[in-house]
Amino acid sequence: MPIKSYLIFPHKGKKQELIDALGDQPCEIMPAKNRDLLVLVSDTKDEAEEETFLQKLSRMKSLDHFTLVAGFND
Repeated sequence: MPIKSYLIFPHKGKKQELIDALGDQPCEIMPAKNRDLLVLVSDTKDEAEEETFLQKLSRMKSLDHFTLVAGFND
């Protein structure tokens, strides 16, 4: 079960829109209080589900870019 954390950068003014779009995804979202970014922790059942999640994430129009911070694969 991969558990990975990402820094997620929304387009300017699109932070809440991105949070709403991520609402039904296999992740926990922690918005920064002093920056326009999110910390996202994904918890998927396998690498295939993680890849599907990343593909959906990369297609979100409110997303500017994201970067992997840490990963753990059980």
